[in-house]
Amino acid sequence: MLLNISFKVVSLLGVCALSNVAIANEPHNPLSSVDQYDRSEFVDVATLIPTALFDIRYFSGQNFVGEPITGYQAAKCLLHKTAAEGLAKAHTQAQKAGYNFKIYDCYRPQRAVDHFVRWVKDEADTKTKAAYYPNLGKDQLLGGYIAAKSGHSRGSTIDLTLTDAKGEELHMGSLFDMFDPLSNTDDPRITEEQKANRYKLKNIMIAAGFSPYSMEWWHFTYKPQAYPNTYFDFVVQ
Repeated sequence: MLLNISFKVVSLLGVCALSNVAIANEPHNPLSSVDQYDRSEFVDVATLIPTALFDIRYFSGQNFVGEPITGYQAAKCLLHKTAAEGLAKAHTQAQKAGYNFKIYDCYRPQRAVDHFVRWVKDEADTKTKAAYYPNLGKDQLLGGYIAAKSGHSRGSTIDLTLTDAKGEELHMGSLFDMFDPLSNTDDPRITEEQKANRYKLKNIMIAAGFSPYSMEWWHFTYKPQAYPNTYFDFVVQ
């Protein structure tokens, strides 16, 4: 009987050891443990800023890939609630100055970023080159402009521009998502009017707690980020 019990204990220990090895060898997915839980912390910005204009480019085909992007099942702007509240404050200030926001992108699922990476590696697909990367080859986009991870997937980053009271976009000197130094906030080739417009947007966003990105005049991140090291992958719907 004692021998039998000992055998069972050893067997159980062996099973546990094997289980631990199997778990250790499983690929780590930082999204799986938080994806569903933290979705409740994201809000639809249209519920906070109903008068803003929404032109969610990755839901449509009007983007540098030239087709709807994986992970966008609705033309919605989702942000973590702290960033959304900051954006609402920024919008109030923009309205006081006679402007409105046109929003291009907010939270971006990791699967959408993966779509971008697949596109940039497809050297044969150059149908959007003239509009979005006229002076660069696709091999120059990966890394500086398109990366395997995006701050948008953390839920506190937004792409937007300013419009006048009639909804006409202010002249910013380059298209949204144009991969070119011309999109840098302080590129010397833009006109004084375009520079002034970029700084109107920049100053409004900074005053509300957002940090600009010097390579893209339209890109801002709310600080501190609620999830600085997490890349979510739930779909926009």
